[in-house]
Amino acid sequence: MSPVPNHVRGEAAVRVAGEMLVLRPTFAALVAAEQELGPLFALVERAAEGLLRLEELVGLFWHCRHEAPSGLTREALGEAVVAAGVRAATPALKVLLTQILAGR
Repeated sequence: MSPVPNHVRGEAAVRVAGEMLVLRPTFAALVAAEQELGPLFALVERAAEGLLRLEELVGLFWHCRHEAPSGLTREALGEAVVAAGVRAATPALKVLLTQILAGR
């Protein structure tokens, strides 16, 4: 059974290799993302301007992954995003960006 995101908790999900990957924007996950990608508010601004890079999108997803399938690599996550198209990742990205701005 595929995991289901808990929307009350601010979770989202993306499909990777036929499995759902739950993305949970915890404090620790967002701190790790910020350390790699820079200030989160700037990330949100770039996304709003259509300037978010694929590398940043995958990086945010990678740091927010929760109970990922065993063997999942960041490269595989990136390939899944590319295979599905950035448009397919946009709903999950929107949830995470909303959580960054609004909190729970």
